[in-house]
Formats: sequence, structure tokens, C-alpha cells
Amino acid sequence: MAEDLRARVVDVLKTVYDPEIPVNIYELGLVYDLQTTPEGGVIVTMTLTAPNCPVAGILPDQVKQRILRLEGVTSADVRLVFDPPWDRSRMSDAAKLTLGFDLGPNVVPLSRLRP
Repeated sequence: MAEDLRARVVDVLKTVYDPEIPVNIYELGLVYDLQTTPEGGVIVTMTLTAPNCPVAGILPDQVKQRILRLEGVTSADVRLVFDPPWDRSRMSDAAKLTLGFDLGPNVVPLSRLRP
């Protein structure tokens, strides 16, 4: 049950976007930790791209409200931390490709392969 809940929470996290970046917060690497309890409790530890991010006051609450809508969730706690600070290395490869970052010498984005 807890693993199923965890997977559903991850799916929800993938629907939340930083309004300034076209990548969801999960792929962006803003979620540092996700814990679920057998009773349906969810604890998310997350950060922002910068401490002075303009969405600091609303994004954690948006995450909490979306999690609370999930069936089986009895409580949600979203903890905002800035240590360790976020950096680009936390992004998934998909996020890096979306934002146009180089993945290394052996990876060529599909956009460069198209005529």
C-alpha cells in the first residue's frame, strides 16, 4: 500500500511546475525526499531553485493541496529546505534535455538529428 501511495504521489508531483521553468518539480530535482506511512501520511521535503524564488509562498502549499486530493492520503506535510542548495546536477536527463542542457559528448539531442 505504501509503495502504491508513493508512486501516486510521484505522479502528482510530476504535475506541479515552477511557473518560470517548463519542467515539473520532480524532474527538476526539487523534491529531496518523499516518505509515506501505512496510515496514509505523506511527507515531502523539497527546495526551490533559489531561496528568493517568487513562488516560495505558494508552491509548497500547491504541492500539499494536490497530495491531499489523492485517495487514501490522510495527511500531507511539505517541508521547504534550502540546505543543501539546489543545483542543475539534481535534474533528470529528461529535464536537462527539455531545457537544452548538454548531457555529455555521447548524447545528442534529437533536435540536432532532424534535418
